[in-house]
Amino acid sequence: MIKINLLPYREKEKKENLQQQIIILSGTLVLFLLIIIAVHLYFSMNISGMEMKIREADARLIVLNKKVGDIEGFKRDKKELEQKLGVINSLETNRLFPVRMLDELNLLIPAKEAWLEKITQTGQELRIEGMARDNGTVARFMKSMEKAGFVQSVELVRSTEKDLAGVKLQQFILTCVIKKGI
Repeated sequence: MIKINLLPYREKEKKENLQQQIIILSGTLVLFLLIIIAVHLYFSMNISGMEMKIREADARLIVLNKKVGDIEGFKRDKKELEQKLGVINSLETNRLFPVRMLDELNLLIPAKEAWLEKITQTGQELRIEGMARDNGTVARFMKSMEKAGFVQSVELVRSTEKDLAGVKLQQFILTCVIKKGI
């Protein structure tokens, strides 16, 4: 005799199997959604933190740029002051130059043989106009001028004979280049 089981056990198994698959699928979907939400929150928090760091860095950059501007201003002021101090030091060192130059010129002029009428300084050039007994006196004066400490070179511009009260004298004009830094 054949036994036939008429109970729908296969359908019951199919239903249970389908329910299990639906539960597993929905659980997996929920787990996947939770993971996506967690990753989204993680990146959102990182982005917010980085945006805050960027804002702080921008604020700090503004402060540092202001300080750099202040430093550049100080550097300009310092350079300007150094230039002014350089001019003051130059004036201080050259303040006694005319006195020393005239004193040395006085010593270089041949006594009772020559005299100076006019001395003009333009920049580094010194123009000397005077009178001498003869050309030899003018030549000696030029040679002594070349040995002077403040003169770089001496050049005779003009020498003419002039009659003064019956005495023939040499009127001369010299130009001298003054040494720099004196």
